[in-house]
Amino acid sequence: MEETKVVENKSKTSKKSGKSFVDKIRGFFEGVKAEIGKIIWLTKDDVVKQTTAVVVASIVCCILIAVLDYAFEEGINLLMSVSK
Repeated sequence: MEETKVVENKSKTSKKSGKSFVDKIRGFFEGVKAEIGKIIWLTKDDVVKQTTAVVVASIVCCILIAVLDYAFEEGINLLMSVSK
């Protein structure tokens, strides 16, 4: 038969930390600096390629919407002229 163990969860927040407010803020900004150091920045070529892809995709979508809008407008106008 297996025994189950009960583990006490002692959180650090329940006890008062010996750190002052300034030390906590300093620790926060040190953590931010460490996380920023982990960022993988894109190269200029990657940024240009991705920007070009977004602009081309936007233009294609814009053209598609304009063509559909024109087609629906003409179709509705045709239906309205037939029903008169």
